[in-house]
Amino acid sequence: MRLLRGTVPPGAMSAGAVVAIGKFDGLHRGHRVLLERAAEHARTHALPLVVVSFEPLPHEYFAPNEAPARLARFVSKWHALAELGTVDLFACLRFGHRLAAEAPEDFVNRTLVAGLGARTVVVGEDFRFGHRRRGDVALLVRMGREYGFKLDAVPAVTDRTGRRISSSMVRDALEADDLDTASGLISRPYAQWGRVVKGDELGRHLGFPTANLALGRRPPPLAGIYIVRVSGLPEGVRHGVANVGVRPSVGGTRRLLEVYFPAYSGNLYGRLLKVECLAWLRAEAHFADLDDLAAAMREDVQNAALWLKKRDLEWEIAR
Repeated sequence: MRLLRGTVPPGAMSAGAVVAIGKFDGLHRGHRVLLERAAEHARTHALPLVVVSFEPLPHEYFAPNEAPARLARFVSKWHALAELGTVDLFACLRFGHRLAAEAPEDFVNRTLVAGLGARTVVVGEDFRFGHRRRGDVALLVRMGREYGFKLDAVPAVTDRTGRRISSSMVRDALEADDLDTASGLISRPYAQWGRVVKGDELGRHLGFPTANLALGRRPPPLAGIYIVRVSGLPEGVRHGVANVGVRPSVGGTRRLLEVYFPAYSGNLYGRLLKVECLAWLRAEAHFADLDDLAAAMREDVQNAALWLKKRDLEWEIAR
């Protein structure tokens, strides 16, 4: 999968393409249905599939202090789309003043037609775009007739109760520590991708060396201690225990994702890891001293081991 960031230049896809547009925050089941429809159009017409999204997300640009937690930072969105195996180009457009002020007709002309050579455009049925959100499905249908592309407006996907599946639903489930519901909404364990960065080595001092992943300015709606499955290690896939939080016992302020792998040693700095959250163990807590913190960490590892044993799983996963 190729990447195009910022803007789409004229003739970027001169041979034509199927174009799917959306925020795709978290790639929940509704997003996946839309992308499956787009992939089907691409196969039928022997065209490449282009996914168009935005960075920052539009609501983050307009109301940065009120925007909810992000389910997927750019790096996580990129790898989640690549894992689908059907996307040829990810066009991540810079959402700033120019794009926010652009008339919807100009977006269609400049990006979809002149840039991507759209033959089929796939969006959600409630898709809005352009200055003051004036563009909608009806405008795309009308302009499609003029410029020679077809529109596929995909209906919302609902859960068992008839509620529309959305990123907000996934976010609410994660904030409530309900990983089962979150996994059902996205059809897989919730995951974050990130590179291992150097920490203060407190975990190593306590006997629990961790791989630390920075979570950026808009960390995901996770908090507490989790049992995780991690891909990207030199030896393959392993289970571990992760802490997501600010580490109040040592006066931390920046939210980090720290993963401990029992009976593992190795230098992971700079390595890209995928961390899947399988179960929530407990909330992050403040401990009076480091001895109490270490005791709690030992208990977390024991509880994780019991959870894995009940499911016939081990810390290290056979290749």
